[in-house]
Amino acid sequence: MPTECSADLFEFAPVERRAVVAAFDGGKITSDAGALLLGLADRAIGLVGRFAGCFADARNPALIEHQVRTLVGQRVFAIALGYEDLNDHDQLRHDPVMAVLAGKLKPVRQKKCAPVAGKSTLNRLELSLPAPSRYKKISYEAEPIEALFVDLFLEAHRAAPDQIVIDLDATDDPLHGMQEGRFFHGYYDSFCYLPLYIFCGRHLLAAKLRTSDRDAADGSVAEMARIIGQIRSRWPKVRVVLRGDSGFAREALMAWCEESRVDYLFGLQGNVRLTAEIAAELDQATAASQADDGRPARRFKDFSYRPRKKAWSRARRVIGKAEVTQGEANPRFVVTSLTAEAWPAQSLYEELYCARGEMENRIKECQLDLFADRTSAATMRANQLRLWFASMAYELTCALRRIGLHHTQLQNATCGSLRLKLFKIGALVRTSVRRIKIAMASACPFQREWAIAYARLSAQAA
Repeated sequence: MPTECSADLFEFAPVERRAVVAAFDGGKITSDAGALLLGLADRAIGLVGRFAGCFADARNPALIEHQVRTLVGQRVFAIALGYEDLNDHDQLRHDPVMAVLAGKLKPVRQKKCAPVAGKSTLNRLELSLPAPSRYKKISYEAEPIEALFVDLFLEAHRAAPDQIVIDLDATDDPLHGMQEGRFFHGYYDSFCYLPLYIFCGRHLLAAKLRTSDRDAADGSVAEMARIIGQIRSRWPKVRVVLRGDSGFAREALMAWCEESRVDYLFGLQGNVRLTAEIAAELDQATAASQADDGRPARRFKDFSYRPRKKAWSRARRVIGKAEVTQGEANPRFVVTSLTAEAWPAQSLYEELYCARGEMENRIKECQLDLFADRTSAATMRANQLRLWFASMAYELTCALRRIGLHHTQLQNATCGSLRLKLFKIGALVRTSVRRIKIAMASACPFQREWAIAYARLSAQAA
């Protein structure tokens, strides 16, 4: 008898004389069962509820199907799970795990509605105006959202540390349309935004969307005054060190640091005077490299420097690195308020300044793993909100990693790796009168780490 063909049945090469067929008829199955850990992480730090509290809702309560908290949580969870587009929610709104995360299995008022929102409702949320309008009745306030990032950072510490190092960096966010604030940036050779990121270790303190027609340090004084003021209101005795590349070695920021009892360590753009200052050290490094079969050699010099045009209000401590690599001179400089007694020249550069490169990995997590560069809305306001949604997804995933995965093989995994290893787990969902059973794949290779994270997050959320 000939094999019956069906448009819904897919045949593959047989295995051990058994036919291999596939079909989309498994019923309530999810590919994101591991997202339950994200829900636990949210309970542990209270992110979604407080983020939703930064929105004003002028809709008629009698006509609402999806609360603001549901909309905000749905967007944050989806980004963490790898769904960067609002269009994804046309199908994602029917996913049983998304319904569980929202705490809502059935529609409240509209019987044909899915438990969570579709793309149109979420689009109205993202395109909100400063004040509610006829068609966009949900709006957000920027100040409490910005303060929430710092609150989450403070709450992650049981006690005030003696010192914290805060990193600042600006990066490109390429644009591919005619968005508001579109400018060409010569260094990045593209039309882009120039967001300012501020981190303390793995903690994101600020993600500020800016146009690219400005200096990298523009607005950094105001941001640091706000952030450090909020930190010192909780930790009045903490010592703060700002760290950044040469784009932040600006008089306004350094003078503010000196007036505000904040130390700084910034890269410094080289010039003829600075290079001449370390000429002897470059000669020594060249000789050492030649004597060692051309291997890299470096020497350091500690000196006081002030630009001739008096761009700085005072002379400041500068460290010069005289390095020779493959026979070529590679001089580098940093400017700092830290003393030579506390930080000798070589350790200051190699141990403290070079560690700022780790921040670039954090930015990659935000922009590549969590789609913070998906700023394709027409307005700056909507794109800033998109950046914050991605940033909150980063904060939630980092909380899971910090609380649930320390001293495991995933304690340093990126957000993208955590998604693949802990969140993307296939499961059959069975709903009965008394419980919802999510039967996850028995072959999941990271069951032990998942169970550890569950136990730790549950204890924190209790």
